[in-house]
Order: sequence, then structure tokens, then C-alpha cells
Amino acid sequence: MDQNEDREIETLDEFDRAVARGPLGGHRIQAVDLTGRDDALAAADSAGAVFLGCPMNPAAEAKVRGDGALVFPPVPGLPFAPYRGLLYSADELFGGLAEGYEKTPDARAYDWFQRTKSDGDVFASMLRSIHDDAISDALDEHLVGAQVVGVMGGHAMARGTVEYAGAARLGRTLARTGLTVATGGGPGAMEAANLGAYASPFRDAMLDEALELLAKAPSFTPSISDWAGAAFDVRTRWPRGGDSVGIPTWFYGHEPPNAFAGHIAKYFANATREDGLLARSTAGVVFLPGAAGTVQEIFDNATPNYYSSRGEPTPMVLVDRAHWTQKLPAWPLLQALAKGRPMESRIALVDTVAEAPEALARMLG
Repeated sequence: MDQNEDREIETLDEFDRAVARGPLGGHRIQAVDLTGRDDALAAADSAGAVFLGCPMNPAAEAKVRGDGALVFPPVPGLPFAPYRGLLYSADELFGGLAEGYEKTPDARAYDWFQRTKSDGDVFASMLRSIHDDAISDALDEHLVGAQVVGVMGGHAMARGTVEYAGAARLGRTLARTGLTVATGGGPGAMEAANLGAYASPFRDAMLDEALELLAKAPSFTPSISDWAGAAFDVRTRWPRGGDSVGIPTWFYGHEPPNAFAGHIAKYFANATREDGLLARSTAGVVFLPGAAGTVQEIFDNATPNYYSSRGEPTPMVLVDRAHWTQKLPAWPLLQALAKGRPMESRIALVDTVAEAPEALARMLG
């Protein structure tokens, strides 16, 4: 196989093209349903291929094993695919929402996690690890060549507030400059920034109208179904919005993912999710007002910038002077850490969310 050829096969179309090219040796086929490809599998040379969680009919599976392929069969009864090759979509995670959120794949995965996270079963923990590694691989593939800007902020920011609207306009502005907006993928400030990126191709009035519609279901409590349903109503009215990335976690399963991120990398391990989100924000991070989680993210991001462990420090913009100097005085500590180091010119504090894009652009320039 040509070393420049992508070895990973993640869709049925990719499988068909690979079979047409010749032997499957060296390929990794991830979670592709091959039950309708008995003839292709019978004809193909599968020696050296690896099949990861691919449904196959028994005769076809016996044949590829006989060829010398490694076959890791699907695990029955799981509400997720541990070997998945692609990121999630909101449509996938919220499938069946009309019957209630508790019926969706997202809710069922969280229930499975709750049952298995502390039972000591090495098989369950292995499945979680495999899944999260597959998600990281898919996320890296999706972001190749992208300039990613992270937007961090609290989950409690309600729809219908001035703060939510500001975060949405921030996401729209950043997306319109060609940056890929990435958030923690949940509700509140995270949803607002993903919404803004979704609104970026439309006329400005679209976002104002969407904000008004969403305000009718201001929070995911008491009803996730109503909250998510309002987001899908917006998407139905304005289809094919701009893309962005959400990186949520089932560790905080009571916080559902938002429906405005075009691609969702959902993890079981929150530490992997947190570090991965910040590490991939290569064009910098904007920190909106938040509480403990946002404070943690500020210093999780500051540490590699302090040591230059990921290369040149990336920009950090903290929004709301009073919040970050008085209520939660993270800014003075960040300034003290940065003093005299390369990261000193890569941190900024602004009063309003409207100032954040200019501050970010100045540091990127």
C-alpha cells in the first residue's frame, strides 16, 4: 500500500474504493457495517487488515479471519461504538428525541457510564478508553489544517440573557474571520458560541431571531427535551449553518451536548477532553466569565504556555475585567506567571465580549 494513502476506512464508500484498488492489507476498517458486502469480502485479500467493530455475516467473518486479518468484533449491547471512526453529530446523539431525551443515544451512553464507571470492571474501562482514543483520532483528522479558537465559559449562562447573546455574537465574529470555533460542547456559553458559528453564513438578523426563539426554553432544566427541541427548531428553520466543534463529556452527563456544533467529540474521560480541547485551540482561547471549571481551564492552558511545552505560547483573552480581577481574581495571577516570559505578550484582559476578537487578532498578528 502507498504510504501516502489513508489507511483508515471509516465509511462504506471508502471500503468500496479500497477493495477496488486491491488487497486490504495495512488498512484499519473502523465500525463500518459490512453485512451487505459478503461478495466483496469473499473476493478481497484481507491478509494484514484490521477490522475494528465491523458487523459482518458469520461466513464473511470466518473468511477474513482465514486470510489472516485481525477481527475485533462489535460488543453487543453497548449504546455506543467503541471503535467509531467519525465524530458524532447532534442528530446522532439526539436520535429519538421526540420520544423523550432519556431514549436518545446520548442519554443511554450516560446511563451505561453511570452503571460501569465505578464497578471495577476492566472490560468496561477498556471500552471507554478505546472509544476516547478513537474520538481523539477522528478529531485530529477533522481539524487538519484548521485554525482553531477555543471559547470557554460557564454552563449556567441562560438563553435570553445579554451574556448569552454576547457569546453568540462572539462565535459568529470568530467564525466569519475563518477560524474554527471549538467549545466544551455543552449548554450555556458553550452553546452560545457554537450557535454563533452556526449563524455565521446567514444575514445578521438571523441570529437575533434565533436568540428570541431559543429564549422560550432558557435552560436544559427542567426539561432537556424542550431545551434541545428548541435548538432543533432553529436548525430546521435555518438549515445548513456554519460548522464548529463541540467537545463535551459524559462525565458531566447531567449537562447535555448542544445541537449547534456541527461536529461533536464526546468523551467519557473529562481529563482527556479538557486537555484535548485546549491543546487543539492553536489560534488561542477566549475565556468568558465562569466559575470553577473556567478557572481550571485558564490555568490548564497557562501551564503549557508558561513552559512552552506545546511550542510558541497561544493567545489567551479573558473577558470581563471585574469578574477576573475582583470576583474571581485569576488575571493578577496569570499576569504574575507570564511576567518576563514569552507568554507575557500573549495574554489580554478586555472589558466586553465585543473587544475579544480584536484582542485575539492583535496577538495572532
